[in-house]
Amino acid sequence: MFIFRSVVGKLWLTIIGLVAVVLLILGFFLVNYMEKYFSQVNDQTENTKKLALRFSDEASRHMYDNEFYLLSNELLSFQDARMLVITKDMKETPLPTPAGSNPVNFHATDFFTENELKQVFAGQTLEKKISSSGSGRFHAGAEYLIVAVPLKNQLGAIIGATLLYQSLQSLEATQSYMLRLFVYVSLVGFLMTTFFAFFLFSRITRPLQQLKKAADLITLGEYGTRVPILSKDEIGELAKTFNHMGGKMQESVRALSEEKEHLSSILRSMTDAVITLDADGSVMLTNPQGEKIVQEWSTIDWSDDEGTDRFRKPDTSLGDWGLTSYSNLDSKPIPVPLIPLFEAVVAESSEAASKLYVQNGVWSVAMTPLYSRDQVRGAVAVLRDVTEEERLDKLRKDFVANVSHELRTPLSMLQGYSEALLDDIASSPEERKGLAQVIHDESLRMGRLVRDLLDLARMEAGHLELYFREVEVDSLVKRMHRKFTVLAKECGIALSAELPDQSLILQRADEDRLEQVLTNLLDNAFRHTASGARIAVKAEPAAYKEQPAIRIEVTDEGKGIPADDLPFIFERFYKADKARTRGSSGGTGLGLAIVKNIIDAHQGSVNAQSTLGQGTTFTILLPCDPK
Repeated sequence: MFIFRSVVGKLWLTIIGLVAVVLLILGFFLVNYMEKYFSQVNDQTENTKKLALRFSDEASRHMYDNEFYLLSNELLSFQDARMLVITKDMKETPLPTPAGSNPVNFHATDFFTENELKQVFAGQTLEKKISSSGSGRFHAGAEYLIVAVPLKNQLGAIIGATLLYQSLQSLEATQSYMLRLFVYVSLVGFLMTTFFAFFLFSRITRPLQQLKKAADLITLGEYGTRVPILSKDEIGELAKTFNHMGGKMQESVRALSEEKEHLSSILRSMTDAVITLDADGSVMLTNPQGEKIVQEWSTIDWSDDEGTDRFRKPDTSLGDWGLTSYSNLDSKPIPVPLIPLFEAVVAESSEAASKLYVQNGVWSVAMTPLYSRDQVRGAVAVLRDVTEEERLDKLRKDFVANVSHELRTPLSMLQGYSEALLDDIASSPEERKGLAQVIHDESLRMGRLVRDLLDLARMEAGHLELYFREVEVDSLVKRMHRKFTVLAKECGIALSAELPDQSLILQRADEDRLEQVLTNLLDNAFRHTASGARIAVKAEPAAYKEQPAIRIEVTDEGKGIPADDLPFIFERFYKADKARTRGSSGGTGLGLAIVKNIIDAHQGSVNAQSTLGQGTTFTILLPCDPK
């Protein structure tokens, strides 16, 4: 056959022979091991007989000691064995079962006949092996070794017999299992060998066929034909040599095209802006991001910047700065913010990095000199927009500063008033109670701050847990009205709730979180509204993003918020009143930030309208059925 005349067929036969030899050697050692292992069964009989005699001797000393029998059976259970005691009148002594075990309880008559037991009562020792096919108490394939020895009392008289039985593993079953396993392994080995033989067939013949086809194409003049290298063996080396031969025919053109394409691909794929400059400071090459920066910065008036003119018009002393570029028709000078960094890189022949602040953006710039035969022939600048990183870093610093400020005041008060209590400055119980009340209020304030910080951190990290269900907004507003009615009476503020006749239903919303939103808004309203003024809560149907929605408004007649502060009131710790300091009962500065995060999680919106001296209105829009 063809396969046996091929290299693959020969390899297949070789591998089959090797697998067969390995399996034969493995089978030889397995058979020897099994024979050696099961030859120890005879020794096990003698050991069981000695063990039965030892337990019988000890049993004569502990005739009525249940704890002895319990410990004995518990020890024997580790070897899958159990002890029975029978008297001469054929009565078995009930033995306790070790806790947690569930053995099959056999009787003496399951192993020996009455005549055999009488021989034991006469002073003989009997041993027996029992195999079962599954009838009676025995499991199918079970095999037991039983030893019966006389049981004597302390005077030496035989009063019964002690039986010790132990489960044995079936040699035939194990050998049969090992034979089946050996056959299965042999079959799998043969199948895997055959599979890999055909795999090798495709791996070897297919590259050779491709090589032949490529040679035919080259004879027709297609010198750019290449053979794919599918392996690193001799066939792969042959394909590599063949490709090298074909590559020599087009080496010059291929080198130029690959270099240009490679550079263009890198520049196009980079997200950072890349600007290549020549030694005169003109732009030689840019990627799309760099071209965008060059065009944008060229429209900015840099007339007040030092060194601008030198890079925007020719200078005979330094070369033609405006006309030397990658294009024969256009000239693009170096962007003015890069001039100082470019001068330093060219002068020192070393890379440099800096940050540029251009209008409202921040750019991180890394510039490296370009060399040509040990001479600097220009520079490459990589620019990355780090405006967002700078903004986040500023927010982080402001956040840390605000948290430190918010914690410093209650901590100082806690320390001061606690020291006053320790120094016994208070002269009366009322003063001590007042100091303790201040400490308690400040601790509550710190607790609110930490709780709000944790809530806000979870929300901004995307770990806000919402339990969506159907929510009746009108019922929620009524409950909030009842909740703040007592506080409104104490503050002398008129609190009202305005609701439509029909029910307002949100199909998917978290009622607890919405209650938290209204609580924060009403807390702010009461905090900034004077006695005698009004606070109103209103809910009504509306539309949001061309979908049915519910509008909730919280309006107060407080001092109002300046127009310049309105865009920032939902930021953490932002204070519209810069001179205001929060008292012990004040807010944490995080309430409105939490409100915005919760509303955003419901795919809604929240905004505020305010007039100084007249009051503030917070408007919430919630879609009835967010998708």
